[in-house]
Amino acid sequence: MIFDPKNLSTTELKNIYKNLLLPRMIEEKMLKLLRQEKIGKWFSGIGQEAIAVGCTLALNADEYILPMHRNLGVFTAREIPLWKLMAQWQGKATGFTKGRDRSFHFSTQEYKIIGMISHLGPQLALADGIALADILEKKEKVTLAFTGEGATSEGDFHEALNVAAVWDLPVIFIIENNGYGLSTPTNEQYRCAQLVDRAKGYGMQGVKIDGNNVLEVYHTIKALAEDLRENPRPVLVECITFRMRGHEEASGVKYVPQELFTEWEQKDPLKNYETYLLEQEIIDENFILQIRSDNTAYINSEIEKAFAEPEPVVDEELEIEDMYFPYQQKPINKPTEFTDGRYIDAISKAMSLMMEKYHNLVIMGQDIAEYGGAFKITQGFVEKFGKERVRNTPICESAIVGASLGLSINGYKAIMEMQFADFATCGFNQIVNNLAKTHYRWGEKADVVIRMPTGAGTGAGPFHSQSNEAWFTKTPGLKVVYPAFPEDVYGLMIAAVEDPNPVMFFEHKYLYRKSSGTIPDGYFSIPIGKAKLHANGDMFSIITYGLGVHWAIAYQKEHSEYDFDILDLRSLQPWDKEAVYKSVKKTGRALILHEDTLCCGFGAEIAASITEHCFAFLDAPVLRCASLDTAIPMNKALEHQFLANSRLHQNIQKLISF
Repeated sequence: MIFDPKNLSTTELKNIYKNLLLPRMIEEKMLKLLRQEKIGKWFSGIGQEAIAVGCTLALNADEYILPMHRNLGVFTAREIPLWKLMAQWQGKATGFTKGRDRSFHFSTQEYKIIGMISHLGPQLALADGIALADILEKKEKVTLAFTGEGATSEGDFHEALNVAAVWDLPVIFIIENNGYGLSTPTNEQYRCAQLVDRAKGYGMQGVKIDGNNVLEVYHTIKALAEDLRENPRPVLVECITFRMRGHEEASGVKYVPQELFTEWEQKDPLKNYETYLLEQEIIDENFILQIRSDNTAYINSEIEKAFAEPEPVVDEELEIEDMYFPYQQKPINKPTEFTDGRYIDAISKAMSLMMEKYHNLVIMGQDIAEYGGAFKITQGFVEKFGKERVRNTPICESAIVGASLGLSINGYKAIMEMQFADFATCGFNQIVNNLAKTHYRWGEKADVVIRMPTGAGTGAGPFHSQSNEAWFTKTPGLKVVYPAFPEDVYGLMIAAVEDPNPVMFFEHKYLYRKSSGTIPDGYFSIPIGKAKLHANGDMFSIITYGLGVHWAIAYQKEHSEYDFDILDLRSLQPWDKEAVYKSVKKTGRALILHEDTLCCGFGAEIAASITEHCFAFLDAPVLRCASLDTAIPMNKALEHQFLANSRLHQNIQKLISF
């Protein structure tokens, strides 16, 4: 192993050694504690320290790094106190996640480190969003993200690289190629000769280096970072290394041929660098003994301190509260002036107002720029706000949801348009595991609105018509709104953009140009979680939302003999329990109406809640009127049969017959 110090001083070379030694000694201590059953799990990075340490020291302290399981050197090189790390690993109250997540599944704005989730690949797209925020702010910074060779097979890897390349984002993507994805060797993971060749397919620079040579890592990353700050673009760096222990300690290493350990032991990054420094007389044995002694005392003291840290307080109310970023919506301004318009106009008008109010708001989606989006909602936005803030995206929903979260982490707001709500499946992991859990895990906001053009009525078939709101109402951490009228669309869109929590904003496609009404002028917001009573009666209550509100109103016009409440939920998470209970207690009968399929639709939750809290007031069972438990057909006659509205009359007759 050949070391080239270039222009590094003796002090700097010694500092690199100290940073390389500390994580190795911490890991050796962790393995002892694991054998003593004082800790429960450990992902060892022994033999790979040069990558984490070299990369971290090469970057500025205010530049974001997105590490993985085996990157302890990132955390120690950023000088996070060991007691704090240990408190995190032990699930203590003073850990970064307050005992809610383990190992390196945490992030910290103080140290500009954004940790991964277990799915690994999705964090790469967060790096895109973080870098995009820096570009928009004209900051000359780079973002560095780690991945393993195994995760390069995930779609998120390819989506993130493609977005970074198309947008010229200053992201350094690091592949730690350590030979095995858990027990699967590289020859069973990919067929390309080397992973760095994949850079060519995305039109980006690729660099392959010896990941065990700390100076090669340091100089390579430092040079790239300096260049990328002035000439923004992504770079893929493949670091060749080896995992000297199992995927985790419980996995063992029996699947690895012994000769590989013998070969790679000779390439140990710490031993080789230490030997080089001794040979160059930069350090001596006394220096090594002193540093090791100091580290031992530090490690033992910090671990003892961590073990004494308090356990989390078991507090049900606190756990529920911490699912969401604390936010108190501003007082509502009652509108005094209105403009007549359609549902679709209300969306466009509200977003335009928010783009004017928040210069850190970015809208992203497929075909939303010059083309104006599939439904022309953002038509004219490019001319008004520019292509930097109104961004066409490649067809990669997962990466754009992840980039939206990255924007939020780095001080921006984001609206992402799913071209159709159905396509959220392609970004589902990012939504339910990254957006939804970010605040609960490490206290950070996820200031993202995802627009969801949804619903049937247009003969669009199984892949462009689903009402999939129930997928997201089940996920703590998300807010879900589903307005039925232009005024509500306008007020709720403004509320959603202002709310620092992730909001799934359902917009019914059929209503885009079918529903008209008054749209407030200027600032006007509607509280998320507040229902609206459209009709007041005594016979029964119809509790509904979205297109269901229009069905209920149309039914009431056709059946003046029935006097009933029509309660429009408007928001599904949180939903207005107080308004629902009040209506049901008054009428004694409840029908839950929604476009989604019957089985496990959101109406089931409402019905269960009514039964639980209003049972003594009921004069009949709570009924649900929903669409068939089938996929949505394209043919108009079949679609009509599918939709809940075709069974509304018979359900009402059944309800009032009790």
